[in-house]
Amino acid sequence: MERPNRFQKLVAAAKEQIKEISPNDAALELGCGAATLIDVRAADDWQAGHVRGAKHFERGEIEVEIEEAVPDLDQRIICYCGGGSRSALAAESLQKMGYRNVRSMTGGFRAWKAAGLPTL
Repeated sequence: MERPNRFQKLVAAAKEQIKEISPNDAALELGCGAATLIDVRAADDWQAGHVRGAKHFERGEIEVEIEEAVPDLDQRIICYCGGGSRSALAAESLQKMGYRNVRSMTGGFRAWKAAGLPTL
């Protein structure tokens, strides 16, 4: 069994500090307008396909852009990436910025597609 690398350890530590949400639960919240969905993948991944209604802020930009896009610290924010690692880091970072209702989507965009949920 391989030992986790530093990135994997960082993600595991972040996941201890945040809450995760399944793609199906995220879809329900998005469908009723209860959440802001944020895609933190790279621009080329976003252009290749994303969740309808999501906002796009690359992982390295979200902390700079979030306050203008989501000024309400109590607004539900659901972050997703390709597989759930970068979104966990983004969710942890948003929590540190004072956002109180942040989730990371378990399994990311791959899990969303595997669940048969709609994409653009």
